[in-house]
Amino acid sequence: MISQNLIFVGILFIPVLLLSFIITLYVLPKWIKQAKKQKLVGKDIHKVDKRKVAEGGGISVLAGFVLSVFLYIAIRTFVFHDQAHLVEIFALFGVMFFASMVGLLDDLLGWKKGLSKQTRLMLILVAAVPLMALNAGQSVLLGIDFGLLYPLFLVPLAVVGVTTTFNFLAGFNGLESSQGIIILTALSIVNFITGNWWLALITMAFVSSLFAFWLFNKYPAKIFPGDILTYAIGALIVSNAILGNMEKITLFFFIPYILEVFLKARGKFKVESFADVQKDGSLELRQPKICGLEHLAIVLLKKIKPSKKAYEWEVPLVINLFQLAIIILGFVLFM
Repeated sequence: MISQNLIFVGILFIPVLLLSFIITLYVLPKWIKQAKKQKLVGKDIHKVDKRKVAEGGGISVLAGFVLSVFLYIAIRTFVFHDQAHLVEIFALFGVMFFASMVGLLDDLLGWKKGLSKQTRLMLILVAAVPLMALNAGQSVLLGIDFGLLYPLFLVPLAVVGVTTTFNFLAGFNGLESSQGIIILTALSIVNFITGNWWLALITMAFVSSLFAFWLFNKYPAKIFPGDILTYAIGALIVSNAILGNMEKITLFFFIPYILEVFLKARGKFKVESFADVQKDGSLELRQPKICGLEHLAIVLLKKIKPSKKAYEWEVPLVINLFQLAIIILGFVLFM
């Protein structure tokens, strides 16, 4: 077991993560330049000057991720003559590909016009097919054997729910990417502890690429992720839950997003997460009702800070700290 662990960490882990990071870091500046040239830009709502920022940065993350995983497959196949978990890897690819394509359609059509909710849900449902066909995961949950209901009902429900819900907590520079890094790293640690080495490595390859993206997406953002990235992150989270047989702890890690759904419901899912930016760059809620964790973060910041002002870069930080607290509690309760 010790030698196997050393092979995993020393020969596979480091090169795969480095390649993922380097490719994304190389592609991103070129994508930003081309996106601006082709007018694929969006308005940065929380800046005083409402500057235009390149969209669709998720493509660069997926490029780094896919190529690095192919390196992993090549090393396993040609160096170690081992093709273990290839079916699961390509099933995971399938889920992320279909989810990302739905996100890409939304990005190209524009977030205001975009796909209708019904169309979006139906298309994301297709993303669940690879996991359904593979009959991935274990049908026993909470001591109940769901049998065929697990792959035919619970798996697609989870894929649609997690993929779309991850997109709810958004709208502030670096928020989606930092949340993805935190949650996926936590899931990788769970996989590492439970012996799902391949899934830990695949997930960390994505995290490595996502970290390179975050360097450009953090405040002040030079690139926006687009739905192509947020849907991909959601798809990878739910794939981890199912393929790693860790539905309970993943659901616990997802508590901030469950709360976000309830808060969004207060505004009948019509109130946006955005705030109004003031002349000094501080933020004010557009309405008195709190309809998202983003709004709650702004209210808390204004209450606890001596200046009574909240700024955009602080909102993701507050939400990230809450997410980290949930994850730490999750490890205490479930591991």
